[in-house]
Amino acid sequence: MSYKSKLKNIKAFVFDVDGVFTDGSVYLMPDNSMCRAMNVLDGYAVVKAIKYNYKICVITGGDDPAVRNRINYLGITDYYAKISDKFEKYEEFRLKYGLENEEILTMGDDLPDLKIMEPSAVATCPENAVPEVKAVSDYISSVSGGKGAVRDVIEQVMKIQGNWHLDNTKSV
Repeated sequence: MSYKSKLKNIKAFVFDVDGVFTDGSVYLMPDNSMCRAMNVLDGYAVVKAIKYNYKICVITGGDDPAVRNRINYLGITDYYAKISDKFEKYEEFRLKYGLENEEILTMGDDLPDLKIMEPSAVATCPENAVPEVKAVSDYISSVSGGKGAVRDVIEQVMKIQGNWHLDNTKSV
């Protein structure tokens, strides 16, 4: 069965941060802080998805205050940081909204993401994910993490469901 046929049932997205919302790079600043870059294409799609009542969850092993601020700015309220067992938070999110696995699309790029990708209806990854993640993915984006991969999968779901059209969604 093609992954596309499963997209019509998706009500929620679960994403990793580093390597998915970012390209995985960490910039080391002179004051010893770290900096990451996120793509506005991804941000726009997230805001649009939330506007159309899709649930979005972010589960990450890190806890960068700048990342937390960006995620909050986009309107994502289900943000779990410093998580070593991502499946536990995946299940918490799923149960919180009464979702079935068949209604969830996940996107990860590295080994810690495998546990949340396996039960979901559609497991996806950016083009630059590690081979083990690509091997379990139903869809491998042609776009790298941090370059619009999140937008790619959100847009596909919303188009299949007839929710991707011009409106007054703000650019972020």
